[in-house]
Amino acid sequence: MPVSAPSLVAPPRTADTGFWNIYDRLLSGLPEDAVVASFAGGLHWFGVQSAGAMGLAMAVHETHCAPSLAGRVAGQDLRTVAALARSWNFADAALGLAALNSYYNAPARVLGWAQADYFAHQTGANAFATMLPRVIGKRVAVIGHFQGLEGIAKVCQLTILERQPQPGDAPDPACELILPEADFVFITGVTLINKTIVRLLQLCPQAFVVLVGPTVPLAPVWFELGVGMIAGLMIDDVPATFQLVQEGGKHAFFERGTRMIQIERRATADAAGKGST
Repeated sequence: MPVSAPSLVAPPRTADTGFWNIYDRLLSGLPEDAVVASFAGGLHWFGVQSAGAMGLAMAVHETHCAPSLAGRVAGQDLRTVAALARSWNFADAALGLAALNSYYNAPARVLGWAQADYFAHQTGANAFATMLPRVIGKRVAVIGHFQGLEGIAKVCQLTILERQPQPGDAPDPACELILPEADFVFITGVTLINKTIVRLLQLCPQAFVVLVGPTVPLAPVWFELGVGMIAGLMIDDVPATFQLVQEGGKHAFFERGTRMIQIERRATADAAGKGST
């Protein structure tokens, strides 16, 4: 996929182009002739296969709705299914994100543009481990209660914002006060499902923003929207991962058949002492 060189200066995060701009731009990049091969609505994850690749999105449990296309997803036009990402039925929205990711997160496609001279990428470690040297002594906000935050919590002023707070977390409305003061903000891809991504990006124009998690579409358009790094998942073993989703697996696919990847502008990575691996 041809990718034009990004500006070295992140554009301001505004709503000037409309609330649905992010979704419309992701949808417009999909091929017109792609078809969904299969869909698994698992207990913890939704998975969509198309053109030999697979995309994931978290199954959101704050909704009692079912996907409106249940029983009719396979064989549908990929664009039709992916357009459900705009839905306020969060089950439909998760299905739409998984469909988007079946295209954008295909390993060959991601590495095809991430290896361009003006990007730097790293595979293997998770985003919090990769970013740990950069956040020492900084004010860090994490949207979503991720596993493995203990290490990063030891070296920075960490606030975890969560819709269903665990002990020590702040409730997500606190983002209105916390994000404008943060140096680094990590945002779960689930915010694309519940549509809070638009407001969250508006709240932290001063911060280095990392979009993180298997639900994140790995598309270069994020760098035009003020995001500093995208950190998601590429699926190498589609049959094994699809089976895990079908059978209610939660985190087992992180251990085999997939690769974590972080991508950012090369100028930013070089300034932080990072490179491609």
